[in-house]
Amino acid sequence: MEIAITPPPDRRFAVSLFSRLRTAKGQANPFPIYAELRSGGGVVAAPWGGHIVTDFDLCDRVLRSRDWLEPDARWREQQGDGTRWTAPSAREMSRTLPGLNPPEHTWVRRTAGMFDRAELQQLRGTITRITSSLLDSLAEQLREGEADFNALVSEELPIATIGHWLGLPTADFPRLRELTHDQVFTQELLPSASQLAKSDAATAELRVYFTDLVRHRRARPGEDPVSRWITAWDAMESDRDKADEAVYFLALFVLLAALETTSTLLSTMTLLLLEHPRQWRRLTVHHDLVPSAVEESLRYDPPTHVISRVSSRDCLLGGVEIHKDEMVHLMVGAAHRDPAKHEDPELFNVHRKPAHLAFSGGVHYCLGAPLARLEAQTLLHHLVRRFPRLTLVRRPSWAPRVAFRRLLTLDVAHT
Repeated sequence: MEIAITPPPDRRFAVSLFSRLRTAKGQANPFPIYAELRSGGGVVAAPWGGHIVTDFDLCDRVLRSRDWLEPDARWREQQGDGTRWTAPSAREMSRTLPGLNPPEHTWVRRTAGMFDRAELQQLRGTITRITSSLLDSLAEQLREGEADFNALVSEELPIATIGHWLGLPTADFPRLRELTHDQVFTQELLPSASQLAKSDAATAELRVYFTDLVRHRRARPGEDPVSRWITAWDAMESDRDKADEAVYFLALFVLLAALETTSTLLSTMTLLLLEHPRQWRRLTVHHDLVPSAVEESLRYDPPTHVISRVSSRDCLLGGVEIHKDEMVHLMVGAAHRDPAKHEDPELFNVHRKPAHLAFSGGVHYCLGAPLARLEAQTLLHHLVRRFPRLTLVRRPSWAPRVAFRRLLTLDVAHT
């Protein structure tokens, strides 16, 4: 006879909320559920163990503090076999840059050496060219009536940009994009067994792809980032196989980081502006508002809604006792609507200069943030000039996710 286990009283509060969050309705609009979650306090017990944090300042404190760690390979191994943390894709992610903790994280990040001001300036022309070409395709499709902005633009700009930077064949772009969409399930809050299986398969294929890429670049080095990483790691690691594996993990990380969240940012930004036509019209006249419109989009509905950390010691967080190695889930999507941080947080306002955690914080602040901002601002500058009468045709559909937002469609027209 199976015995039903009742969650402790302090965990019951979040059970029904997360059940609703995992429905199609909850994924399309999680913010009313977040508001209910915040009403339980800044730190509440999670149904599956650990704690959920919705207070903005507490989330910010955790991200900036060295007392809070990534759930790295050591922590994942402690969770035991058969858990989502020890799935093949999860093990692989624990060896990429976002899964490392200092001091290893520090020197791996230094070897990455990407997206400084000079490199961004070089990429600016490429991004402008790609954006113009994609919007030409959008214009052509719109002449027929309506077009899926997500498929034609948001999904294409990030892979074309990072693919150009890494020197990847354009013929590989569609498959790499598909693999990224599947791989990200291992980074979800509560992945199902079938989602983990997809992630495991995608991760295995990506390993073959990038291992072959590193081998090819070692044999025929060029001026590309992968070739530079090989040179950097050869200077630090005498074992060539270990050096090549380190470069593989960097290349894998760059692809995953550059595609998924940036695509979501581009679509969500466009959706939010079309849902707020007065703000859209203001932007078509006042182009100087483009940067703040991007930042407000990142606050209002960030691509990543959950960031997880592990405590390095017993401590108190918001008056709640947290034990060493216990995980907290920072509900960034909820924290961004914290009324203690932002006035009228439910109001989308392109005039706002918001604080947000969309790119994490502290030592793990996103390396690709400058590139994501450049892509978003470039796209929006072109979009408001070329399509001032762009309108939303229907409500979009969303992928079955909680932590990593992803629009599946964004149908638009130009009236």
